[in-house]
Amino acid sequence: MSQQPSNASRRAFLRRLGALSASGVAAPFAANLAAIGSAAAQAAGGYKALVCIFLYGGNDAYNTVLATDAESWNHYLAVRDEIALRAPGTPPLLSAGGGSPDRLGGVLAIAPARAQGRSFALHPVMTGARDLFEARRLAVVANVGPLLRPTSKAQYLDEKFAKPAKLFSHNDQASTWQAGSPEGAVAGWGGRAADLLADSNRHPVFTSISTSGNAVWLAGNTVLQYQVSGRGAIRIGSWGNTLYGSAEALTRMHNVMRRARSSNLFEQDHAAVVGRSIDAETRLSAALPASDVAPYGTPGLPGDQDPVLKYDNPLSGQKATNSLAQQLQIVARIIGARSALGAQRQVFFVSMGNFDTHSDQSRMQADNMARLSHGLRYFNDTLAAMGVGNDVTTFTASDFGRTFTSNGDGTDHGWGAHHFVMGGAVRGGDLYGNFPVYSQSDDKGNFASPNQIGNGTLLPEVSVDQYAATLARWFGVPDAELPALFPNLLNFNAGVRDLGFMT
Repeated sequence: MSQQPSNASRRAFLRRLGALSASGVAAPFAANLAAIGSAAAQAAGGYKALVCIFLYGGNDAYNTVLATDAESWNHYLAVRDEIALRAPGTPPLLSAGGGSPDRLGGVLAIAPARAQGRSFALHPVMTGARDLFEARRLAVVANVGPLLRPTSKAQYLDEKFAKPAKLFSHNDQASTWQAGSPEGAVAGWGGRAADLLADSNRHPVFTSISTSGNAVWLAGNTVLQYQVSGRGAIRIGSWGNTLYGSAEALTRMHNVMRRARSSNLFEQDHAAVVGRSIDAETRLSAALPASDVAPYGTPGLPGDQDPVLKYDNPLSGQKATNSLAQQLQIVARIIGARSALGAQRQVFFVSMGNFDTHSDQSRMQADNMARLSHGLRYFNDTLAAMGVGNDVTTFTASDFGRTFTSNGDGTDHGWGAHHFVMGGAVRGGDLYGNFPVYSQSDDKGNFASPNQIGNGTLLPEVSVDQYAATLARWFGVPDAELPALFPNLLNFNAGVRDLGFMT
């Protein structure tokens, strides 16, 4: 005998159907989408979360994950000039300027399980990431970028061959990474994946959460992103728990704010948004564990004094508070409140800036890589102590990579880049995708490598669709629904649509 859906499941199905119909989706199609989402949510078991760390500005992948075999290293030194890092084992020159390649010392050797006949290393300040890689908690995915289909160098140079729109543009490529299309996209793949699974959450408002403002990656067709600060839920107004010393006055003020006074649709929608915000803040604030208790922080110490949130600043040589770790701390605290919030599937967005390194790259990237490495290690250790280390997968994304050539003390906009994926469900300690070949340009500026186009920019071999689909599949999105989330996925051979870095 088939199992009958519960009243909660019926309500979730009707809520999804109503939301889709209200958004203009035709009724029969809306019913199908609602049924798919409800079925996917019912099939999802246990807790899972995806955490996107977006590196705004375009991280220089060439100085993040490096090929150090003799041929690659010789090409690297010849092309990178002033911004080239030092060979593995080179001791730091303490008299050199903070953040300079000489002061940083040699790159950190790593040994992927599948080394592809080459040797590799990470940026010198990424000791935390190196340790996670060696512990098989971190993987590297090589040469990822937006692609419509597999693209050779000859095809890229063919003006008639279809390529992603508005390459090398910050806003457009950040949007393409997050939503599959340039700036103006209204729904991202994180939010659309959450659409399918949000019915497993008792309070859908806590499905899609940002610590760093609005992000199209979190926006779904039915799921709305919820924004928090580094301290927790954002409260409307600054009254605290009372208004003029009265809790009753505050309640009455909230009642006024959440009530529309006419049938005007804008007024009604505004009142609904305000009401939802008030209710969410109340619920989240009550459920959140404190920041100054283990494993989130150090007992009795505020965030700006907490040593677990401090990293070694390679520019000053001093400890400094890591804003990325602060964002990941609130993510961990919300995950810690998952039972009270009734959450089984969540997507989180955190970000870092200052990656547009047209100049002063050595110093700027050293500081960013130190923050990223420390943040990853802090988050991994915190999640492990919480007992959810296998249930949360964290990954990096960025506008694009950067050019192999230097413009003096910086680099320009590129395309493909290497990225990190971290978590207990990650097949870590390995490299996924073919690591690109380094080369030098001839007197006409042409690079011999099949992986490098103008200025040594990486031509991606792994598409964002493949990278994202591998993560979404682990998250619980049914295989049959992946092509709807990632329309370019079917342009790639079935054997490489899942990159294999998730268990």
